[in-house]
This record gives sequence, structure tokens and C-alpha cells, in this order.
Amino acid sequence: MKKFCVFLLLLFVFISRPVIAATDNNAQKSIIIKNRMFSITIPAELKGFYKCEIKKDKISVYDKVSRKAGFGGFAFGIKAYKNPADHATLPGGKKVGELVSKNGTLFDVVLKYPTDVQYDYTISSVPPKSYKLLYDIGESVSIEGVKGYQYYKNQGMKGKDLYHEVLKSHINAINEKYDSIMLEQNNMSYMYNILRKSGENLLNKIGYAYYDLNADGIDELLIGEISKGNQKGIIYDIYTMVNREPKHVVSGGNRNRFFVCNDVFLCNEYSSGAMENGVRVYILLENSTELFPQVAFKYDGYSNVQNPWFLSYGIEEESNKWENVTESTYKERKKIFDRYKRFDFVPLSQIKF
Repeated sequence: MKKFCVFLLLLFVFISRPVIAATDNNAQKSIIIKNRMFSITIPAELKGFYKCEIKKDKISVYDKVSRKAGFGGFAFGIKAYKNPADHATLPGGKKVGELVSKNGTLFDVVLKYPTDVQYDYTISSVPPKSYKLLYDIGESVSIEGVKGYQYYKNQGMKGKDLYHEVLKSHINAINEKYDSIMLEQNNMSYMYNILRKSGENLLNKIGYAYYDLNADGIDELLIGEISKGNQKGIIYDIYTMVNREPKHVVSGGNRNRFFVCNDVFLCNEYSSGAMENGVRVYILLENSTELFPQVAFKYDGYSNVQNPWFLSYGIEEESNKWENVTESTYKERKKIFDRYKRFDFVPLSQIKF
């Protein structure tokens, strides 16, 4: 049976359990909710609106009104995970920092939100005021380590702290004039070799950006060409964090180009000849280098000269997964993914080690 924070406070005199306590010096401003690893602070004006479920590594906050009505009432939760893979497959979570124990054990601290409606939507599509207030403080809730644990906000999340060695290796490859084979052997795009032959200063031509592509709270590293027009924002290499280590996701080229579209999708524009081209749309799985296919669009005059427009919602390489559609249907569905992010990449020449 779930035990709420009010109940736990009564039990504290008998057993060692997490508790709720108002701040000693200013009890009117905040309420501190603790477990054995960390605490969170909730504004005192929300007292009476919520209940809590407290476990050693987790604090979950519920709206009383919605919970009493039988609709769950979960507003947000904070949980510490020792292994990144344990929270990577769970929906509704975003890393907000790291927690370190006295012996140096590292934990990801994850903000979790509900993945379905948790208030009485049969009465109104608008949540109760108390639920909205609780839901809204999730992003700004103050977190502190307790009992020897130290909390570091944003640690292990920001690109500038994660990809130093990756960027250094790219600069080295450019300075050493790696050919296409050497670049591919080192998980880098062959395009750097092609662009180098144009005579431009490649460290000024190639740049980088940090961007949370899969919305898990952790930046990816995007390396691409500094360009204009339809080429602006083109990505040649993508790196992500897997088990807190940087890993290469994919490389692109002139006939196999990558762009971020609609904020969280990766669009791969490709061309296989004068009469075949298309776009594959993926999402990047959390704590993984796997690109998971969403939809694919193909103009294929080789397969059907009269009606060359195709869609696929499966694995597009399987020919039986392609659906032949009209031009209007093709364009209508494809335009959903036409909003590309045009990154202003920072030139590699500006990096100082």
C-alpha cells in the first residue's frame, strides 16, 4: 500500500523513515520533503493541496483533489537512478542533475511527469487549480542532497561538459588532413575530406551545436557545415551520451544529409539517382545510438513512372512496406516534417583547449 508523507511523519518517532519538515528559519516560505538521499522544497502556500509518496530514491507529489476523485493525481516526481539505462526506456522523464554519494557512487536525478491525464477530465478539460500549481513547480523545484549525498544541478547534461574529447578528435582529424577512409574508420563523415579539397579553412567551415534531440534533458553534439539557404543546419555527425559516455550515432554526406526537424525528429534526406530521392524520419532513443524509424517518404520514378510517390510507416528498406499514394497525399503528409532547425554552428576554430 502506498504510504503518504503525512502518514510517514507520524511514524518517524518509531522507525527511521523519510519525513516532511518545514524550514526552521522561515517556515512560512517553504516545506522540505526528504527521503534518504535528497530533499525537495515546495512553497508553503501549497500546504494542504498535496500528498506525497516517499521512497529511498524517489519522491512523488500528488494533487489531493484529483487523487480523491479517483484520477491518480500524480503531478510530478523526482527519482535517483544509479544506471542510466533504467530510466532511458521510461516515458515522461528528463534528467535534471546528478547525485553523488559519500563513496562516489553516481546517480542520475530525473524529473518525471505523468504520461496520461491525472485529473477529472469528465468534469473539465482544464485541470483543477491545485493540480496545475503542483504540476508547474516540477521544473523549478529545489533539490538538495541529504545524509552525505551531494546534488549537482545540470551536471551530466550540458554539451560543453560532455563532448570535449570528441571535438578535440575532430579538430585533430582536420589538422592532420584525414582522407575519407581514415575519417570513416574514426566514425567521422567523409565530407570533411571533400570540403577540405575546396581550399577553404575547414576549421572555419565546420562547426558544432549542442541540442537535446530526444528531450531527455541531456545534450547531443551536432557537427555540421556552416552554410546558408537550404544547406544551413546540415549535420554530418551526431554524438549522444550512452551510460554517461559519448558515443557516435551516425554520419551523413552530400547525398545522405541529416537535419533536425520539428524539434525532436531527425530527417535524413537522401538521393539514389535522378529519379529517386526521399526523406527518412527518425527519433533518437534515449541512452542509445539507435535511430528508430517513424515514417519515410520516397519519390521513385524507377518503380512507378506515372505515380512515383511512396510512403512507409515501417522499415522502408522492405519493399512491401511502401504504400503508393497520390502526389497531394504525399505532399500533405510530408509538409508536417518540413520545419527544419537552422543551427548557427559555432566554428571549430573558436574552440580553445
